[in-house]
Formats: sequence, structure tokens, C-alpha cells
Amino acid sequence: MSFTDLLGLHFVHTALLAGAVIAVLAGAIGVFVVIRGMSFAVHAVSELGFTGAAGALVLGLDPVVGLLAGSLSAGALLGLLTVRGRERDSAIGSFLAFGLGVGVLLISLYQGYATRATNLLFGSIVGVNDHQLVVLAVVAVVVLAGLTLVFRPLLFASVDPDAAEARGVSLRLLSVILLLLVALTTAEAVQVVGVLLVLTLVITPAAAATRLTARPGVAVALSVAIAMVATEGGILLSLLKPYPTSFFISAISFAAYLAARSLSTVRRARPGGAPA
Repeated sequence: MSFTDLLGLHFVHTALLAGAVIAVLAGAIGVFVVIRGMSFAVHAVSELGFTGAAGALVLGLDPVVGLLAGSLSAGALLGLLTVRGRERDSAIGSFLAFGLGVGVLLISLYQGYATRATNLLFGSIVGVNDHQLVVLAVVAVVVLAGLTLVFRPLLFASVDPDAAEARGVSLRLLSVILLLLVALTTAEAVQVVGVLLVLTLVITPAAAATRLTARPGVAVALSVAIAMVATEGGILLSLLKPYPTSFFISAISFAAYLAARSLSTVRRARPGGAPA
């Protein structure tokens, strides 16, 4: 079947739409994750989401339901315990180690085929159906609405937490809200690139964007654009070559990051050449 014929198939349209939705989510939330130095938290939430998926299998439920429950539970707990950076890594590392151990135990207890759960390790964007696309769209609306509501105080707390706290901003509440939004975003991104590569969409585009500009609004727009190019480009390239979609997405994202680093280095080398 030719590339043109493939573009006419319904599952390809669904994959492209799902990829676009997730790119917007990951690109927007990723900027705050990068600014606050919370890349490890994203990894932990995705890994603990997998533990939730394994638990759902043991209970006879859809692993995606378990993925969402595990991610949200991990996000809420880590948000309560990791207000400041000095507390964050130790708390995340402790929960991650325990959660992975529980996940291994649950998989060993499951008597059936764990293919549906293990598929979440690598993602399957072409396997997204119409119902899942609707769910993705609903989650996107919730996350973007929540991010819009807390954008200004969250930005203030991310840039200068001490001043924000002195002004009456609740750092703990914002930490919980952000990690819940991260959990929702991560749970959806996992279905595209899998648990093992979720940082590809949530972190890499945002890391590239923050290299190119110091303006938060511009950084969010750039991050979304990079994530969109990586996701849609990865899907289209996977139609041309029999390689995993997640590989192409990660390759494009990483290329964008390298280009952004190179450009920012050149800018800084010039007099007055700091990022705009």
C-alpha cells in the first residue's frame, strides 16, 4: 500500500488527531516542568502509572483506567511531599523504587497475558480508537483549563518561590495542582510513546523551547510547536518506514533540542546575545 493510500485510512487520521492533542498538552505543561526542574517527577509519575495499569489487570479492569488512577495518585502524593527542590529527588526516588517493586509483584500475580499492560511501556499511537480520541480531547480541555487558571501564580512560584510564598501564594497547593496536571498529561502521552519514552514529549520540546526564549508565553508556544512537529512527523515517518513511531518522535525531538542548544550557544557568544 502506498503512502498516499495510507493517508486515506481512518486509523491514520485518528492517530494524527490524537498526536496533535497530546503534543499540545505535553508542550504546554512541559515548560513548567522544565522551569521547576521536575523531569524526574514526570518519569516517576509515568512509571507509577504503569504500576496502576498492572493493578487494574489483576482486578480485571482496563489497564488504561489503572494507568490514570496510578498516575493521579502518584501526582497527588508527590505534590504534597515535594514543595521544595531539596525535598523533591529523595521523595520521588523513594516512591518510585517502592512503586516499581509493587508493579513487578502485580505483574507476577496476574494469571493472564499482560500484553495490554506491557504495550504501555512502548506506546501504540496507531492503536488509538475513536473512543480513546474523545477521552484524550476531554483530558486536554481539563488540563489546559487548569493550567490557564493557575498560570500566573504558578509562573511566579516557579521563578521565585520565596517571594511567592511571602505574597501569600500556597506553594504546596500549586505543587499538587501542577503534578495532577502532569499526571493527566503523562497518562495520555504514555499511550503514544510509552512509559519508557514519555520524557520525549513532556520534557524535550520544552527544554528546547526554554533554550530559545526566556519569555514564558513564547516558550509554551515554541514547546507546543516542537512537540507537534515531532509527533506528527513521527507518525508520518512510521508510515514510510517499518520502525516504531516512538523512535521517530524521540529522534525529531532530540534533533530540535540539539539545534536549540546550538543556537542558544551562538546567541550567548555574541555581545548582548542572551535569549529573548
